[in-house]
This record gives sequence, C-alpha cells and structure tokens, in this order.
Amino acid sequence: MSSLLPTYPPLARTIAALTKADGITQTHLPGVSLLCLRRHQVRTPLLYEPSLTVIALGRKVGYLGDREIHYNPGHYLVQTLPLPFECETHGSPEAPLLGISVKLDPALLSEMVMTMGDTGAPALSPKPMASVAMTEGMQDAVARLADTLKCETECAVMGVSRIREVIFEALKGEQGPALRALVNGQGHYSRIVQVLSKLHVNFADEFTVEQLAQRASMSVSTFHHYFKQITRASPAQYLKRLRLIKAQQLLSQQDHNVNQAALAVGYRSVPQFSRDYKRYFGESPLQHRRQEQMLQG
Repeated sequence: MSSLLPTYPPLARTIAALTKADGITQTHLPGVSLLCLRRHQVRTPLLYEPSLTVIALGRKVGYLGDREIHYNPGHYLVQTLPLPFECETHGSPEAPLLGISVKLDPALLSEMVMTMGDTGAPALSPKPMASVAMTEGMQDAVARLADTLKCETECAVMGVSRIREVIFEALKGEQGPALRALVNGQGHYSRIVQVLSKLHVNFADEFTVEQLAQRASMSVSTFHHYFKQITRASPAQYLKRLRLIKAQQLLSQQDHNVNQAALAVGYRSVPQFSRDYKRYFGESPLQHRRQEQMLQG
C-alpha cells in the first residue's frame, strides 16, 4: 500500500501511514481512533458512540429509519446519541476507506458549550445523526489533529488542544445546535436524550412506554411522537435493536454462549432471541459465535 500513498490526499496519506490493518486502530490519544477498510462492507447493523467521524478516502452510507446519511471526504458525520443504525462502507484495496473518529467527551463538550455561551444559532429541531459539509476550518483542525498522532510526545502535550479545535469547529457548524442541546438540557430533544441514556445503561430491564413517557415528563402520545422523530424507531423497536447489538458484542468477545447472551440483554426466551437475531443480522447467534471462534483460532 505504501507505493500508492503519494496518490492519496494529504489527510488520507497520514491516516494510511498510521494504520496497519483493517478495522479500528486506537491511537496514542484517548478518544481518537483511525478507520481503515480495504473492501466493500454490505449494509450492517452498528452502534456508534457519540462522536465526530471524518472520512479522508472512500465513503460510507448510514441508514437510520427512512433516512440515508452519506459521508465522504467532503463531509463529516456528527453522532450525538448512541443510536442503533445500519451502515454500508465503500472501500477497496486500491482506494480503502480511511477516516478518523473523535469521541465526544461529555465533560469537555459541556465545558466548551458553557464557555461559548449563547451563539444565537437558529432553534431548529436537532438531529442525533447527520452529515455536515467540511469547512476550511474543520479541514485544518482535523489535519493538525492527524499530524499530532504521528508522535506520542506531541499527543501528550498538544492532543487535548487538537481535539478541542475539532469539537469547536463542529460546534460552529450545522450540527452545533444538536451538540449544545446535549448540554443545555432544554426542550423535547433533551428529554428524549435522558430516556435514551437510561435505556443504554439498563437495556436488560423491562420498560413500558408509560414509564418512559413519565420519565420524560410527557404524555404517552407526545413522547412516542418525539421519540420516533429522533430515533426513527418506536421505543420497542429501539430497545430490541439495542439489545441485539449488545448481544452481538457479548458473543464477539467470547464471554457468553448464546443462552447467556440472550439472558444478559433482557430476553426471557432464547428461541425468540435467536429468531430476532437472525432477522436483524442475517445469521443466527450460534453461526456468529462459531465464526468468531474460527477467526480467533
């Protein structure tokens, strides 16, 4: 791959030099990771943590309910909530998918939002996941962050400042209101965020829509409307997808067999779990676990 690096754009060339294999590469800077995939990956269920994802080469298409979210070298993805969604990745040996991901640290985001104060941004309905056009400021900030990753000492000294630059540019961008809504704690969006946070911690528990609506201080009909507007799924659909992705993670780690994984994520019926799993991922949980065992030798 090294012989092709000169033909890459500068950011892609930097990322390629720092990645040795397909998948996610952790860096010397906590919360910053590199993405590389030298093949096409079909539409697959995923769960991203709140983050900013910048694509330097290749492209991705996210599917959230009826929305298609395209992000490529001209755009970056702002994910403010850990939403189950589906993603297709376009990469090849000649033109791999190369990107950089910056995790949104709640404490840092809160401090920056409070320091910036009221920006007078329009009160549009925030989106939990959206593609934003790259600005010159964001391009420069990401390039500086990527260059910092080359040196462990520079990461230790300048890393946090480089992350702040990138988040600052995102706060000034189209999705700035969605990022600020996470901190300001106002409106329907913030109330749904609080409910989603509870679900992600207690996904194995049983909840009724009435209980969730009460936690959000909304009527059931109002809660259902705003929940579906934000997540593109009903509360029951969202919780099912969340449980299935959590189960997949447990099976991939080889810590649980199929029965244990089903119970750990809140299923009371293992056959029902297996049916839901196969419908969502296209293979049974047993097939998935066996494939993981083969890959791990």
